[in-house]
Amino acid sequence: MATQESRQLDGSLRPSAQTEPAPGAIITAGAAKFLAVFRVVLGFEFLWAFLDKTFGFGYATPSARAWINGGSPTKGFLGNVAVGPFESTFHAWAGAAWADWLFMVGLLAIGVALILGIGLRIAAVSGTLMMLLMWAAEWPLAKFTSAGEPSMSTNPIVDYHIIYALVLIALALTYAGHTWGLGKRWAKLPFVRRNRWLI
Repeated sequence: MATQESRQLDGSLRPSAQTEPAPGAIITAGAAKFLAVFRVVLGFEFLWAFLDKTFGFGYATPSARAWINGGSPTKGFLGNVAVGPFESTFHAWAGAAWADWLFMVGLLAIGVALILGIGLRIAAVSGTLMMLLMWAAEWPLAKFTSAGEPSMSTNPIVDYHIIYALVLIALALTYAGHTWGLGKRWAKLPFVRRNRWLI
């Protein structure tokens, strides 16, 4: 199969965009576009959770329990934890103002970062921490709740929280914000160039 090639700055030949990826290339153009779509979809998942808990659209959160109506975004989930070694800790956190604010700011910031393609490293770290805490709250390792009922865990280790965390990390590592996002512009900002952990 014939391939078109062009010269790089160092004079070496580089395959054109229509050919197979260069040796050592990991992400193809098609994969980069797929990751961009995946990034936006996952970002909307976080953003929707924030919006629904804030305004109570009637999906996971009824209007009466919306945050703007005095409801607590953490009370229902953490207050109903009935399994695992951190059960009492999560009960103590349930409904606390600091827990509500951290959770909601986290959902909003992660969602916006993913949709815009900026700050993916911070989104990956904070999102992974959030997912690990939620995993610990559900504690899929247990077969039974503290009341002796079946926990309904379908997998003792890997659940959707772990998968979300791994996806967040993968999106950050592959610079998924550079395709159909503001990642490239974000990375060129002076304060981001001085603080590379903000990429």
